[in-house]
Amino acid sequence: MATSGTYSFALDLSDIVEEAFERAGLEARSGYDYRTARRSLDLMFLEWQNRGLNLWTVQEDTQSITAGTARYALSGDQLDIVEAFIRTNSGDTSSQSDQMLSRISISQYAHLTNKLDQSKPLQYWVEKDPSAISINLWPVPDDAETYTLVYYYIQRVEDTGSPASNNADVPARFLPCMVAGLAYHVSVKKPESADRTMLLKQEYEEQWNLAADADREKASLYIVPGGY
Repeated sequence: MATSGTYSFALDLSDIVEEAFERAGLEARSGYDYRTARRSLDLMFLEWQNRGLNLWTVQEDTQSITAGTARYALSGDQLDIVEAFIRTNSGDTSSQSDQMLSRISISQYAHLTNKLDQSKPLQYWVEKDPSAISINLWPVPDDAETYTLVYYYIQRVEDTGSPASNNADVPARFLPCMVAGLAYHVSVKKPESADRTMLLKQEYEEQWNLAADADREKASLYIVPGGY
């Protein structure tokens, strides 16, 4: 039996829009149809990240720690912190050590009696501003050792962009969900597709559940930092 022998199937933006419009019983004919579809996709990506953790968006980063400084502003594409550690002797294969930090709420931080206490950080809280997030360490880092903050964060899904040849910033397993979701959102905007809206919403939710289940960590622990 002859098979293709390839594993590279993907849909670019124009393919996704075309498929979604077809499922809604429509045809994307104008530049406006593509613009409104791109806008719906970008809003849907934000919706996905509001639904919870997507493993493909989890990335690792580091931040140099300055003694006496507790607050560190992070990049604008970093939406939230998943795990954080304080690393000492970074790069030394015989003595590098990671200590997990406990996340606390701003309310818990507010109840700390001495917010200026300096020592090796044990806890952190995340400050969410409209444009970026900041991580705040407690106790305030001292100068007893050289510390490095190591953290795993949720990265924002890239915008669709304007070229129709762009590929979406999602893994292949999420393409069915992406198409189903766009078809549903298109049908909400188009009165002529109103009779399909509920069916498309059901299909969207089913595809989301399948994709989200496939994206869950199968190990008993979610993230384990490399030990030395």
